[in-house]
Amino acid sequence: MTVITTIEDLRRLAQKRVPKMFYDYADSGSWTESTYRANESDFSAIKLRQRVAVNMEGRSTATTMIGQPVAMPVAIAPTGLTGMQHADGEILAARAAQKFGIPFTLSTMSICSIEDIAANTTAPFWFQLYVMRDRDFIERLIERARAAKCSALMLTLDLQILGQRHKDLKNGLSAPPKLTLPNIINMMTKPAWCMGMLGTQRRQFGNIVGHVKGVENMGSLSAWTAQQFDPRLNWGDVEWIKKRWGGKLILKGIMDVEDAKLARDSGADALIVSNHGGRQLDGADSSIRALPDIAAAVGKDIEVWMDSGIRSGQDVLKARALGAQGTLIGRAFLYGLGAMGEAGVTKALEIIGKELELTMAFCGHTKIDTVDRSILLPGTFPVAQAHQ
Repeated sequence: MTVITTIEDLRRLAQKRVPKMFYDYADSGSWTESTYRANESDFSAIKLRQRVAVNMEGRSTATTMIGQPVAMPVAIAPTGLTGMQHADGEILAARAAQKFGIPFTLSTMSICSIEDIAANTTAPFWFQLYVMRDRDFIERLIERARAAKCSALMLTLDLQILGQRHKDLKNGLSAPPKLTLPNIINMMTKPAWCMGMLGTQRRQFGNIVGHVKGVENMGSLSAWTAQQFDPRLNWGDVEWIKKRWGGKLILKGIMDVEDAKLARDSGADALIVSNHGGRQLDGADSSIRALPDIAAAVGKDIEVWMDSGIRSGQDVLKARALGAQGTLIGRAFLYGLGAMGEAGVTKALEIIGKELELTMAFCGHTKIDTVDRSILLPGTFPVAQAHQ
């Protein structure tokens, strides 16, 4: 049996065990995938300062994200179709996050529903909202999140229209997925995945099917979703949602200082520096390169987090050093889920947590809340030039 020591080990295992169309959905970017690749590779340009003869006892990665205690500055990001990486995937990931002591975020486009997560976990989770043209549906979604005692609402701002992902088009990934002969043949080579899907009733978009008039199955869903993502989304909608929700609000998809200032002025509790994992604007900067300027511009007035490209505890530490109070992981936990179900998500969190703790100590710190830019070698990464 393969000894799993890295997120890359989990990725390779997931690639073997998950049908190609669903693995490719998770592990792809838009157009040339240049931003998708840069999100991960740009972390390697950031060099750390090794410190020695520091008392390394009593190490702790515990901190807070929007006032909520977390075992490490990491939350599970909202990812669509999670329940197609592994049967009941969102429930399994939420359970793993709860046991580890970090937040779980459920996507609007999840397979398991808000109610499924609430029924199978006890820790408060976060709900991610896409703005649809059907405002009545949005109001009902917000009410369902409130009824499920979600402790924060995460509003995604960078998916008013959909970036083109070539792999999805070639694989026939749609709602419902096209069962082409190549897809059927490929699924037949994944018996454990097929048995899992046969053993669950959760095979549709649980937050949508049965909750929208005229959308009673995956067939009628396709036409609805094609019309629903609202290209008119603007800061007035953010204000409307903030008032409607009334609780903690997180804005996801900020890549520009001017937008960060607007996010701060909206009264949101946190913003996430994110390019949607390289799945929207190809040719955009990586999230880690965009982070320092945004953190320098608004970090005193709103919590700044980042996602896109985190594959290790070192990445989390580097993001923290560059101004991120918290981070979110998407693909890293999806690889674990596809590879080994709940145990795989737990393994991904353990890998990241252990590497974060050890690297922090090697840099001379025993508490994550004392980490700042001083752990980085000078001149190895462009930082906040406009705000120094």
